[in-house]
Amino acid sequence: MGYSYILPIKQNRTKSVEYITLFNTMKVLVATEKPFAKVAVDGIRQVVEKAGYELALLEKYTAKQQLLDAVADADAIIIRSDIVDEEVLAAAKNLKIVVRAGAGYDNIDLAAATAHKVVAMNTPGQNSNAVAELALGLMVYAVRNLYNGTSGTELKGKKLGIHAFGNVGRNVARIAQGFGMEVYAYDAYCPDQAMIDANVTPVHSAEELYRTCHIISLHIPATAETKQSINYALLSNMPAPALLVNTARKEVINEDELIRLMQERSDFRYVTDIMPAANEKMNELFAGRYFATPKKMGAQTAEANINAGIAAANQIVDFFQNGNTRFQVNK
Repeated sequence: MGYSYILPIKQNRTKSVEYITLFNTMKVLVATEKPFAKVAVDGIRQVVEKAGYELALLEKYTAKQQLLDAVADADAIIIRSDIVDEEVLAAAKNLKIVVRAGAGYDNIDLAAATAHKVVAMNTPGQNSNAVAELALGLMVYAVRNLYNGTSGTELKGKKLGIHAFGNVGRNVARIAQGFGMEVYAYDAYCPDQAMIDANVTPVHSAEELYRTCHIISLHIPATAETKQSINYALLSNMPAPALLVNTARKEVINEDELIRLMQERSDFRYVTDIMPAANEKMNELFAGRYFATPKKMGAQTAEANINAGIAAANQIVDFFQNGNTRFQVNK
C-alpha cells in the first residue's frame, strides 16, 4: 500500500528547506555490524511496522559491499558505529535520513550527507546514564589502583571537574554527588544557571577547571575545535595526584603530549574506554596508572541499547510523518 508524506530536506548552510511530496512504502534498514540486542530490534520493528513501513536488517556484516548492497533501496538507515561515508550515500539512491543510535555521530560524513540531501540525526541522551556510570566506575577502578590489592583512596570529598555539561556530564554530576564529591564544570555553551541548578560549581575556562580539580571527566565531542585539545599545556594545570577519565572520543587527546606528561609526572593516571593508538606503549610505560577497555564501552548496556534503537526508529517515523528535524546534525 502506498504512503504519502512530506519530506523536508535541508539543502545548504542558509537553512533553506525544500519540501518534496513522495508516494512510497518506506523501507527502514537497520545496518549494524555490532547488532542491537533482540529486545531492541523487536522494539524497533514494532515502531517501524506500526507506521506501515518495511524493516530490513543487516547484522554482523563483514564486508562493506554488503552494506552498499543493502542500502540501495533504503529510505532510512539506523546505524550504531557503522560508517556512512560518500560511497555509502552514493549507493543509497532512495535515502532521505540516517540516524545514529547514540550521541556521537563522527562516523557519518555530514558534508556528504548534505550534498546527497540526506538528513543525519543522532539520539542524544539515550546512552547518557550508561556512559556516566562507566565514567564513575573507571574513577573507582583508578583510585583503587586498578584493584591490584594495594591501598587506594576514596572519591568522597574529591574535586571532580566535568569538561562539557551535556546529557552525559549532567548524569556524571548526579552520580558523583552521591559519592560525596565536590563537582565543578566547564562548558562554553551551557549557562551557569543550569550548572548551579544541578548543585555544580561553574568555572569559566578549561584552564580553571583543570587547575581546580584532581579528577577530570571528559565529555567533549570530537570537532575541529576540540581535536587534540587535551594536551600537555592543559593537563599540566592539574594538581597532584591527577586522574583523567575519557569516555568521550579518542581524537580529543593529544596522545604524544599525554605520554610526555605521564613520563614527567608519576602521580598522573589515565583511564578510558577508547583505546589509544599508543595503547601498547602506554601499557609498558605506565603499568598501574593507565587502563583502556578493549573496545568502546560507554553505551554497552542493555538499557542504552534498547533506548537508543527505539529512539532512532521513533525519530524516523516522526521525520517522515511530521517533518520533525529536531535532532538533525548536518545543515
